[in-house]
Amino acid sequence: MNWQETLSQLEQGTVRAAYQDEQGQWHANTQVKQAILEVFKAGENTSFSSPYQGFVDKHNLPTQAFTPERGVRMVPGGSSVRAGAYVASGVIIMPPAYINIGAFVDSGTMVDSHALVGSCAQIGKNVHLSAAVQIGGVLEPIGANPVIIEDNAFLGAGVVVVEGRVVKQGAVLAPGVNLTASMPVYDCVHEYQLERGAPIPENAIVVQGSRPVSSAWGQAQGLQMSCALIVKYRDEQSDAALELESLLR
Repeated sequence: MNWQETLSQLEQGTVRAAYQDEQGQWHANTQVKQAILEVFKAGENTSFSSPYQGFVDKHNLPTQAFTPERGVRMVPGGSSVRAGAYVASGVIIMPPAYINIGAFVDSGTMVDSHALVGSCAQIGKNVHLSAAVQIGGVLEPIGANPVIIEDNAFLGAGVVVVEGRVVKQGAVLAPGVNLTASMPVYDCVHEYQLERGAPIPENAIVVQGSRPVSSAWGQAQGLQMSCALIVKYRDEQSDAALELESLLR
């Protein structure tokens, strides 16, 4: 797979940087990620003309242009979608936002102001990425899984999801939640700790929490470490509070 073909297929959504197997597990598409690295290797720095005068990037990675026929609402104000990213019809991008190469953003999703969708991140249908949400990207190592946000998830303002964490369908991350590969997650409903790096379960509602440092010295100092807490699962009341207004789309 050559890099020119890969860029085209990524933008059309016919290939993706990650895939889901029959058991619902996500895996990095190493061939696609290797081809993306070849894009950078083949690219040469060049200056861009108006309206991007003064910017320098690889010549083969220009920002995408949108027309009404694509069905994407790209609101003016400094947003960019890099070459090799897929943005489906029905997506709304509020300024300023950035979607990087290899990312996949499915239909009905809102990418709000100051949001980042990093390289190879996979965002499902009808996802809400609130203001200042940061979805981490990954190109190297080749086998590293990207961040996955499945259909109908809702991420509150300032949420950070990095290091290949998976957020399953319908999950809600409250404002300020940070999820890394090592961040412990406790299910307060079913009273257990998720395995390290395990996906956030479907329809879970997650808030940022803290737990005491385990060492005697840390406890004596009253020190706390960050964690994430599943405090409930979605019900009719929470669904009503999160219902997206179709008129805005």
